[in-house]
Amino acid sequence: MMDKATVIGGGLAGSEAAWQAASQGLEVLLYEMRPTRMTPAHQGGDLAELVCSNSLGSNLLDRALGLLKEELRRLGSLVIACADETAVPAGGALAVGRESFARLVNERVEGHPRIQVVRREVQEIPETRPLVIATGPLTSEALSEAISRLTGEEYLHFYDAMAPIVALDSIAMDRVFRGSRYDRGDGDYINCPMDEGQYSRFVDELLKAETIPLREFEKDERFFEACLPVEVIARRGRDSLAYGPLRPVGLTDPRTGTRPHAVVQLRQDDLAGTLYNMVGFQTNLRWGDQQRVFRLIPGLESAEFVRYGQMHRNTFVNSPTMLEPTLQCRKERGIFFAGQITGSEGYVSAVAGGLLAGLNAARLAGGEPLLVFPAPTMIGSLFRYVTSADPQEFQPMKANFGLLPPLEMPVRGKRRRYQAYAARALNDLETWAAGSGLERTSGGGQIRPGTRVVDTKVG
Repeated sequence: MMDKATVIGGGLAGSEAAWQAASQGLEVLLYEMRPTRMTPAHQGGDLAELVCSNSLGSNLLDRALGLLKEELRRLGSLVIACADETAVPAGGALAVGRESFARLVNERVEGHPRIQVVRREVQEIPETRPLVIATGPLTSEALSEAISRLTGEEYLHFYDAMAPIVALDSIAMDRVFRGSRYDRGDGDYINCPMDEGQYSRFVDELLKAETIPLREFEKDERFFEACLPVEVIARRGRDSLAYGPLRPVGLTDPRTGTRPHAVVQLRQDDLAGTLYNMVGFQTNLRWGDQQRVFRLIPGLESAEFVRYGQMHRNTFVNSPTMLEPTLQCRKERGIFFAGQITGSEGYVSAVAGGLLAGLNAARLAGGEPLLVFPAPTMIGSLFRYVTSADPQEFQPMKANFGLLPPLEMPVRGKRRRYQAYAARALNDLETWAAGSGLERTSGGGQIRPGTRVVDTKVG
C-alpha cells in the first residue's frame, strides 16, 4: 500500500494527473521546471499555460472534442472545470482567457492540501512509484535522454511529420479502386488515380498554397530531409511527386485497364477500418489549404479530414509498443505516461490522458484494478488507438468519431450519427462509472450526484 505519487510536468496533463491522484487520497509531488527553466514556447511560470491557441475546441456533443470534454466534466476534470470558469465568447467552442485560465489552474493545484509543487527541472527518472511522466512535446533534453534510456532510444521520437487522415465514409468509392502494387496483398490500399491534367492542376494549387511558419526551435534540416513535405517535393520539379510518393508503378486501374499518370494511396489507419492515412503526404500547409488542395484528388472531393498533416517539434513515445490502455508502462509497471508525450494530440486529449494516468496511479498505489474506459467512449477509444496502432507507422492522433466502434443500428446523416455516438458514449460512461468503484470529485468543487467521493476540502 503506497500513499505517495510523483508527477513530472505541470502542463495540462500533469496538472490533471496530480489533481486526480490527490483527490483519491495520495500525497503528490508535482515537478515543474518553469519558471526556473523556461521552454522556447512558454511565456510564464503558471501551470497549464497554453502555448498555441486559446481554444479547447467545440462544446457541441456532435463534435468529437465536445463529447470528450463532456466525458471529462462528468468525471470531475480540474482542467475542464477551470476552462469553463474562465471561458470567453467563442460561439459553440470553449475558448479561455489564456492568463486567467492558467492562473486558476495554478491556484487550484498549489492550494490542494495533498499536492506539493516543486519548481525544479527533473533530469533523471525518479525511483519513487507510482510515477506519472507528463512532460509534453517540449520535454527537456536531459529528461528526454533519461526516457530514451528507459524505453529504448528507438521508441522515442523528437519530430512530428504527420500525414492527413480521412474518414472512410467520406471517400467517393466510385472514383477510386482498391489494390496493392503488383497485386501484393489483398487490396490493402485505396488508390486515388490521377490523369495528367488532374495531376497538373493538383501540383499548380499545391505550389500556390500557404504553409505554416515553423518557430525557431522547430527548425531542423534533418527533420526535413528525413521526411520531406509534399509541397517541398513539388518545388523540386513538376514531376517529382509522380516519381515519388505518387508514383503509379505496379498499379493498374481495373476500370480502365491502364496505369494512371499518378496515384495517391490511402492506407488503413485503425483496427475498425474507418480511418485512412494519406500515404507519404507529410505536409506543413495551412489546414484550410490542405482541405482545398487535397480535395482536388479524385475520390477526396468531399473528404472529411479527421487529422490534418502537420510538422513540428514533438517528443512522444511509441505508445503501441510501450504502453497499456491504462497508460501504464509495460517495462516499468510503476510508471505511467500522460499527455501529448503518449501521442494523443491536442489540449483536451492531454487532459484526458492526465485524468486516466492520475486515477490509475492512485489505484496502483491502493492495490486496486486499473481503469480501462469503455471503447464506445471517446476517452476509451482514443487511448485504445494510441496504445494499439501499428507501431511502425504510429503518429499522434486527436479525438475523432472515426475511432469509435460502429453503431449497432446505422444512422443516416453525419450529424445525427455523431449525436447517436455521443448518446451511447455518455450512457456507457455513466453505467461503467457506477459499477467501477471509481471515486470522483469535481474540479470545481461540486460533486456530481450519484458518485462516491474523497472530500478534498478544496475549490
